[in-house]
Amino acid sequence: MSRIQAREKAFLLIFEYLFHRNKSEITLNNIVQDLSFTDDDRQYIKTVYEGVIANYERLENIIAQYSEGFAINRIFRIDLGILLLALYELLYMDDIPVSVTCNEAVNLTKAYSTEKSPSYVNGILANIIKKEGINK
Repeated sequence: MSRIQAREKAFLLIFEYLFHRNKSEITLNNIVQDLSFTDDDRQYIKTVYEGVIANYERLENIIAQYSEGFAINRIFRIDLGILLLALYELLYMDDIPVSVTCNEAVNLTKAYSTEKSPSYVNGILANIIKKEGINK
């Protein structure tokens, strides 16, 4: 499998977390045991999922700061899950270029959310990148 599929699986785990607010070891183990994933894919999924949970409050606060008039509880959970994943990559995963993170976040949003959501997600990420001085 590719990093794109691994990112999608990480997003789905994060999305599930947004509903239950507890880490699902069973779901995580089922996903990372998929034989089509490489060891790097498995590590990526685990790192992102556990990293988002461990840094949830910080990530959520940053998203809220840049969500342009939307309270965090008004953001679609799908969009919030994608933003959490992308922001985690931007802040904590130096090996992933900013452009890749943004492009993949928009692609996930196109696949899973509403017609207007890709531009919303892209706009929030662009503001965060610019105002937080993220460049790698």
